[in-house]
Amino acid sequence: MKHLPTTDSISELAAFWQVHDLTDFEDELVEISEPVFQRAEEVSIRLASEDISALRRRARREHLSEADLISRWVHERLRGNENSPTSR
Repeated sequence: MKHLPTTDSISELAAFWQVHDLTDFEDELVEISEPVFQRAEEVSIRLASEDISALRRRARREHLSEADLISRWVHERLRGNENSPTSR
């Protein structure tokens, strides 16, 4: 009997679905009524051109998009300030 994979590995999942069909697993499927993924909200910020240039250089150096680098910085800052008296 075949079973759906439980791995999080993209390459393992891709290999599995190359040789299997979803209809083979209809008895294991469960209908979900609520959203599974939440879309991230976007925030627009204004930066000086020299800051944008520096951001792009840093993002390239770290092999990230500018948005991913900014997101990482925000996460790090927010987690770092969780114990601050001014954080709520």
